[in-house]
Amino acid sequence: MFSVQNHSIMCPYCGEFIEIEVDCSEDEQSYIEDCSVCCRPINIDISIDFDQQVQVQVTHENE
Repeated sequence: MFSVQNHSIMCPYCGEFIEIEVDCSEDEQSYIEDCSVCCRPINIDISIDFDQQVQVQVTHENE
């Protein structure tokens, strides 16, 4: 089943909260998305457990 959820994350550079869409059809994902406020690249790591709980971890590009 394809499912997309919106999640709010805090940019590790500017501290602003932005919304991202998480594709819940993949159990683990890693990608880079630019902050919509400061335009800097955010590393996003997503994992989804058996109960469909989404865990999102964000870091800046040098971490």
